[in-house]
Amino acid sequence: MTAKKPGKPAGSTPSISPKQVSLKELAERLGLAPATVSLVLNRSPVANSIPQVTKDRIHAAARKYKYRPSYFARSLQARRSFTIGVMVPEVSEGYSASVMSGLENHLLQEGYFYFVVSHRHRADLIDEYPRLFLERSVDGLIAVDTPWTLSPSIPVVTVSGHNQVKGVTNIVLDHAHAAKLALRHLSQLGHRQIAFIKGQEFSSDTEVRWNNIVQVAEELGLSILPALVTQLQGDSPLPDPGYEATKRLLAAGKPFTALFAFNDISAIGAILALREAKVRVPDDVSVVGFDDIPSAAYQNPGLTTVRQPMREMGRIAAEVLLRRIRQPESNSPKAEITVEPQLIVRGTTAAPAASNSHRTRRRQQTL
Repeated sequence: MTAKKPGKPAGSTPSISPKQVSLKELAERLGLAPATVSLVLNRSPVANSIPQVTKDRIHAAARKYKYRPSYFARSLQARRSFTIGVMVPEVSEGYSASVMSGLENHLLQEGYFYFVVSHRHRADLIDEYPRLFLERSVDGLIAVDTPWTLSPSIPVVTVSGHNQVKGVTNIVLDHAHAAKLALRHLSQLGHRQIAFIKGQEFSSDTEVRWNNIVQVAEELGLSILPALVTQLQGDSPLPDPGYEATKRLLAAGKPFTALFAFNDISAIGAILALREAKVRVPDDVSVVGFDDIPSAAYQNPGLTTVRQPMREMGRIAAEVLLRRIRQPESNSPKAEITVEPQLIVRGTTAAPAASNSHRTRRRQQTL
């Protein structure tokens, strides 16, 4: 007596999945040369001359027949690994994540994988990670908000890197224009007593941004008082450092009608500290952030901020890096590519109130 094999439930339909085909078979079904199909699926620059309708047909057929290019064979043929190393300080909502979003989109479109490491501003990791990436045969490196001093043996692009290193392309913001946008906005509203939160000492943008703020303030006739300048402390990516910095400004007792924060995350922390001190935003104090992270528009009120095109900076970094990988024999790479900021006015800025300072308002409340 033999046991029956368990059958399918009555009325069920067996699933039929197309058999995976080879490159030659896929080309025959399309009526195209295997070389044409290979160029399109491997995203070769030569494929740019192939009509889009033909490329769409190839991709549709590849999906239908579950064809997957052999990346191992592709790597051997091109003598490249088609992988990129990416270094960031940390991964959280804010600057690094937005830049990574832009570079990720471009790398995936071009058929590249990437590895991401976060160094949390530790000097030993900043020194060690490039070597580890080289051991894994990456084709190039992108360093985001990371100090870079090494002479590279492979193409390197930095985002917000301000060190001039031969062979490294820096993608940077026009910080002079950014400072002018923010301070001119506050000045035109009538603010003269402006407080500032500087970035952490380890941030690549801190020094260059602050130097431009000082220069633009002088041009606009705005005085920067030492008592109204504080600096973010610690490496937390949360609003806490901005919250603590604003509490120090309030404790100093020097009145101010506006606050220019280093980034949106610190500005969000600053607004909480002001509210806890019964200081209304923007009625008593206007607040300006920097970056324009996705959540900035959804604060209550929406955060006025200097937008830097972070996703675009990531895309440019990836585009430049891949171009250098594909054309190693080309001329010396451009040392710096500058992108422009934009002022986004929302609900956290307004003309200063007649009382003119949070300190006056607090004193009135205690009388």
